[in-house]
Amino acid sequence: MVGSGHPSTFSVVARDPSNGDFGVIVQSKFPAVGSVVPWARAEAGAVATQAWANVSYGPRGLDLLTAGKSASQTLRSMLKDDAGAQHRQVGIVDRKGRVVAHTGKECMSWAGHLVGKGFTCQGNILAGEDVVANMASAYETTDGDIIDKLFAALNAGQSAGGDRRGMQSAAILVVRKEGGYEGGNDRYVDVRVDEHPSPIKELERIFKIYDMTLLSREEPSNLRRIEGDLSIRIQHALVSLGYLDALSNEVFPERAKAALAEWINTNNFENKARNDGTIWQSVIDYLFRDSERKKP
Repeated sequence: MVGSGHPSTFSVVARDPSNGDFGVIVQSKFPAVGSVVPWARAEAGAVATQAWANVSYGPRGLDLLTAGKSASQTLRSMLKDDAGAQHRQVGIVDRKGRVVAHTGKECMSWAGHLVGKGFTCQGNILAGEDVVANMASAYETTDGDIIDKLFAALNAGQSAGGDRRGMQSAAILVVRKEGGYEGGNDRYVDVRVDEHPSPIKELERIFKIYDMTLLSREEPSNLRRIEGDLSIRIQHALVSLGYLDALSNEVFPERAKAALAEWINTNNFENKARNDGTIWQSVIDYLFRDSERKKP
């Protein structure tokens, strides 16, 4: 990291072989870690630069990867010109899924990395080697896309002791060609928690809202049919929030459908709107939480 401080940091850098997405997830005892550690560029690669971070490794590394350099070539190029190389920790993945990591001899203990197939886990000032080992195991064994795997790995690292000096900030960055809002950029996921006593949990909370607002990644198994008790509970929530005047014993009447649509639009969840009589579980959960928050 920059300056005289040596914040404890652990991260995962990865490429999803199924679609070519690149991602970085990180947690640190340092504010706004998302502004320093994670770097990624669609169709090129991803870099995590940490420990006594050389922030120039981010843009320089991505430029080298874009030019066709491998992860190993990129790392060698950056380290050879850096007088502080032994204070640096870096993880890199390239467009072919090749990975490499570096933990300098002067990084504060425990510091190290573990390179897997298409991903690398690294950390410094950690509780011990189990932190990166558990991260790697969780990444490899978790079902789902790269986002699910990254969150699982970060939680596994924290469960193994994480940073010796505690928690402060966290971030996740995933890039995909034209994966950003309306296809205008490549930032498929870009969520940060700059200062919080439980940054990983807060990152997950914010991401769930981001997911409902901007992404289409839930599986059909998470869909619920609006009928029976669920219909009544949804109507209760909409009444308490002021979107519906009264309950109905009908399966899910038109005025309830209109009220639900209005609530969905108000909360920017159009991406999860459906007209087939079903609703995402994540939308149900948010609706019920919203209703509880509004109770006197």
